[in-house]
Amino acid sequence: MIANSSRILLVLLLSVVWCAAADAQGFGRGRMGRGPGQGQGPGAGPGQHQGQGRGPGAQAQGERPGHGHDDQHQVDMEVFHYLLENHEKIRRTVKELDNGVETLTESDDASVAAHIKTHVEQMTVRIEKPSPIRMRDPLFAEIFQHTKKIKMVHEDTPKGVKVTETSDDPYVATLIKAHAKVVSQFVERGFAEAHKNHPVPGRQPEAQPGKAFPKIKANGGVFNMPNAAQQPRAGSKIAVDVTSSSDPNQLNPALEKVARFVNLYAGGGKEPANVEIAIVFHGGATLAVLNDDAYKSTFQTEGNPNLALLQDLHHAGVQMYVCGQSLQGKGKSAQDVAVFVDTAVSALTTNVNLQSDGYTYIPLGN
Repeated sequence: MIANSSRILLVLLLSVVWCAAADAQGFGRGRMGRGPGQGQGPGAGPGQHQGQGRGPGAQAQGERPGHGHDDQHQVDMEVFHYLLENHEKIRRTVKELDNGVETLTESDDASVAAHIKTHVEQMTVRIEKPSPIRMRDPLFAEIFQHTKKIKMVHEDTPKGVKVTETSDDPYVATLIKAHAKVVSQFVERGFAEAHKNHPVPGRQPEAQPGKAFPKIKANGGVFNMPNAAQQPRAGSKIAVDVTSSSDPNQLNPALEKVARFVNLYAGGGKEPANVEIAIVFHGGATLAVLNDDAYKSTFQTEGNPNLALLQDLHHAGVQMYVCGQSLQGKGKSAQDVAVFVDTAVSALTTNVNLQSDGYTYIPLGN
């Protein structure tokens, strides 16, 4: 039976990376895959197929970008997991050509062989719809930028699939050879390999940036990650509840963390994002906000080691409140507090009020 198919080896690779991502989303490895012909994927019969593949950039109507969670998702996932769970029953040979590879992926186990064929047809449907899946692996992401330059011929064998994958572009041929090696590693190691990223051949990994201090210059350094998930969202509100004491001669570590919060929103993501941050001091942290004179007389130190950072946080727009109940309980008053820290009736009422105003509560000791 002749079917319209494109770049089947690429599809096999794609599915393995996707299944690793879906495994992290809560699909257990214990599922048994469906046999050939079940679900919506067409069954594969013996025959030869040749075709020009389609790129991954498009998506089916109604799908979220980068996700394959359509009605067929779980059906396909069961087959993917079945193949990875049975990777030791799969054998694979790769012959390198000047312009690509010739591969043979088979199994003596009739069920595994059938699942290989079903999987290929399911992924062919996803490419032809198109219905892309998330590509986190750099090698696969790069391959999918060049699918129009890939030529594939695939033939279903009684025990699996034979594929010839080539390109007239030398760079794309290099990509084909690299990803063929990775597929072999998937067959050899299963999930252990599928959970890894794989580099693009000839491309140096991105250099790891050093820490930046975009707003608080001496504390709370952050790494800029413009392409990471869950970017800082503009308009966020954070209420930081600080309760732990520290060595009177040392900076309270909680303040270092708050400085990092400020810098994360100022320069940790793709773009700066405005944020409102409020700190509530009480319990063991109450005396961290004393002015120099009050702090010296209380701890017999040369001064308050927290004041410089507290002032930097104030200049960055951070609101600061100290619990009046804790302050009085420790024998101090509002006159003993640094001028840029407000004395509140209590930590309880302050935290309740802030949360009522839309602040997210973050309890923070040391």
